[in-house]
Amino acid sequence: MIKVKELQKVYVGEEIETSAVDKIDIDIQKGEFIAIMGPSGCGKSSLLNILGLLDSPSGGEYWFGQDEVSSYSEKERSKLRKGSVGFIFQSFNLIDELTVFENVELPLLYMRVPKEERKQKVEEALERMNIMHRRNHFPQQLSGGQQQRVAIARAIVADPDVIFADEPTGNLDSSNGEEVMRLLEELNEQGTTIVMVTHSPRDAQFANRVINLFDGKVVTETVNAQF
Repeated sequence: MIKVKELQKVYVGEEIETSAVDKIDIDIQKGEFIAIMGPSGCGKSSLLNILGLLDSPSGGEYWFGQDEVSSYSEKERSKLRKGSVGFIFQSFNLIDELTVFENVELPLLYMRVPKEERKQKVEEALERMNIMHRRNHFPQQLSGGQQQRVAIARAIVADPDVIFADEPTGNLDSSNGEEVMRLLEELNEQGTTIVMVTHSPRDAQFANRVINLFDGKVVTETVNAQF
């Protein structure tokens, strides 16, 4: 489903070049749950941004399904993201001025989904995340765990092929963090591919494969024992 070969991301400053992603090869199959780990500054977020089509690589190949997308423009990447990719962020990234329902509806508005279909899809996503009873609340009226449920509902509302999660439990206590990981595990069991960046060995145990980065390179890949 996702394949990168010799993938590179180089940031050029006034006096120095930094290789955030250094000739990485990764192959992710449909239905996998991948955890990407490593110390701060090792390239995890840079890699996730490229895989999630938010940024373009400096070199190498990136195959998303049947498309080689490494040279896509922002407009082309944006078009491919719609309906294909969902995002979950550490800071939730909800819009304070919108209700829970309106936050989850947003990706469907960008896709110009008809009103009645939007309503049905949003309600299904909210029910799935057990947050329907908060549909008319605003984000600041919710707990951190509830906000992340809304963020997950927004990520899945368009039935994406893959969900990219960047430290999804980073702002949560252990109980809410465990709950969010169980929800991601359930989504994966239902067939959604998940690629997650995490510092947490506990969260990484939910993945079926763990990729460890150091200085922009893959140093180890481990299949978790239960798989």
